[in-house]
Amino acid sequence: DLLLYFRPSSVFDPMSGSGTCRQVCDELGIACVSGDIHAGFDACDPAQLPDERFDFVWAHPPYWRQKLYAADSRDLSRAPTLEAFLERYAAFIANCAKLLPPNGKLAILMGDYNDREAGFVSLTYHTKRLAFEAGLRQCCTDIIRFSHGASSSRKVYRSSFIPGLHDVCMVFERALS
Repeated sequence: DLLLYFRPSSVFDPMSGSGTCRQVCDELGIACVSGDIHAGFDACDPAQLPDERFDFVWAHPPYWRQKLYAADSRDLSRAPTLEAFLERYAAFIANCAKLLPPNGKLAILMGDYNDREAGFVSLTYHTKRLAFEAGLRQCCTDIIRFSHGASSSRKVYRSSFIPGLHDVCMVFERALS
């Protein structure tokens, strides 16, 4: 829906996971470049960024250490502290911002969660704060994805819906220079 609404001609997916973004782009005939930590691509390292710009960047980063994704120590889900996560997450968002032309969009799907040690972690708040610090502005309302009672092909999530009721898709844009 985001791609149909914003109609980009090029998309970058720096945390491709299972490859859904690329599949959707292929179906819609949109050029897509993707990378993932499982393939050795570190989206937090500016030296690994593509040389081109993209009209749209899609990102669904780890919710810190809620779920460990890769054994690679550079994986955001492996950050030992919230401060270390936020430092690398800030670098990631800044890297994505650099890939956007004026009016280019960055969509980030993120959720909050309750960490056993740190307590409630408002990752949606931090996402917005870091995006604004990277010179981006929010260009539309938050899009809420409800997930209580959700399931995947391998797991049903039956935990309490408080505080994991939903994820938030935030869409930012690079201002005209």
